[in-house]
Formats: sequence, structure tokens, C-alpha cells
Amino acid sequence: MSGIIEKKKQVVEEIAEKFRASQTAVVVDYRGLDVAEITALRKELREAGIDFKVYKNTMTRRAVEAVELTDLNDTLTGPTAIAFSNEDVVAPARILNNFKKEHEALEIKGGVIEGQVATLDQITELANLPNYEGMVSMLLSVLQAPVRNFAYVTKAVAEQKEEQGA
Repeated sequence: MSGIIEKKKQVVEEIAEKFRASQTAVVVDYRGLDVAEITALRKELREAGIDFKVYKNTMTRRAVEAVELTDLNDTLTGPTAIAFSNEDVVAPARILNNFKKEHEALEIKGGVIEGQVATLDQITELANLPNYEGMVSMLLSVLQAPVRNFAYVTKAVAEQKEEQGA
């Protein structure tokens, strides 16, 4: 009997450690998805470096209490899977949100963003943010704009002087 309890304690500690280590954790209800759809979702998440696991809700509740995220308990009803991302904050929310658009059976319940419990609305907002490369591209565009505008003005002044001199 103590062997079973010990295994359960290990699972609870594993879940708690994943919550501690992850940048983002998104809780979903996968009821209504068939095996092929879940396999495709798991593959897409795995390729992005995201760990997608199904745990018993009682184990997850104990882990959530251990890491002081008890507000997440409301989302732990029914079949629940959790997508943990240690590196990319946006990726799990974006991938799950995009998958949800094609498969209405997937329900995003909530999650944790950088150690804070997040609502469904916050997860959706996060999903709509561009990825890292997109953000860098936007930053570079903003940084280039003044230089580009200066170059246009300089060129216009040079052309104007050239016309006046000719």
C-alpha cells in the first residue's frame, strides 16, 4: 500500500516541479477530440518544445496547492490536460488557440503565466501576441523608421538642390 502512496507523491512532486519550472502552463479540456486529433496536437506541441500531459485532477490539485496556485483549482474538472512550456511564454497559448479554431471540441480553461494564475481571457490575449521572431521584427522596424525617414529627407533635399542648381 505504501508503494502506491509513494508513487502518487512522486507524481504530485513532478507536477509541482513542472509548474515551478514553466514559463507558461495552459489547462485544457480535450473531451470530444479523437485519438488522431490528440496525436496531431501532441506532435505540434512537442515540435515547439512544449510538454503536454494528462494528470489526474486530484494529483494536480495537490501540486497546485504545493506551489500556491490554488486559484487554478476551479479549472481542474473533467478530463484535463496541461501544456507546460519552459522557454516560450506565448507558444502553448498560441498553438492551443489555433488548434481550437479548427477543433471546437478543445476547450482552453485557464493557466499559469510566469507564476501567476491566468484567466481564459488572459490566455487568449497571450495567444494573439506575435512570437519572438515577430516581436524582434517589430522592434527592428521601429528602430529603423527614424533612420529611413532621415534618409528620405536627405535624398529629397539633395534632389531639390540639384534641381535648383541645374
